[in-house]
Amino acid sequence: MQQRNTKQRMLVLEAVRARHDHPSADEIYFDVRAKDARISRATVYRNLNVLAQSGEIAHVRVPAADRYDFRRDKHYHMFCVRCGRVSDAPIVYREELDGGVEEATGFKVERHRMIFEGVCPECLKEKAEDAR
Repeated sequence: MQQRNTKQRMLVLEAVRARHDHPSADEIYFDVRAKDARISRATVYRNLNVLAQSGEIAHVRVPAADRYDFRRDKHYHMFCVRCGRVSDAPIVYREELDGGVEEATGFKVERHRMIFEGVCPECLKEKAEDAR
């Protein structure tokens, strides 16, 4: 079934594309709400799901809260276990991993996702300053 591009959906899409920090659904809701005070949280969440399912944005599953990404190419993410920040990992997506799993199992792999968990440089710096 073809989804209509509603005004609300376009506002949600613009909000995701305007941010490069992998915002949560709540952050997108507040961004959209600043432009349209009548929009509900449910409408924003529903449109995020529609946009992710259609491939217009990426749904990034990380601990604590799901995030959304304007980048649709295959890439990895890093998650800071201290502050919750999500960022893109600066390494190339490894297509050969998909092929290796397919060869070993017969499973048709469409993509794999990898989240590196650790402490971001800002939190490490803050921790070092606290230790002084």
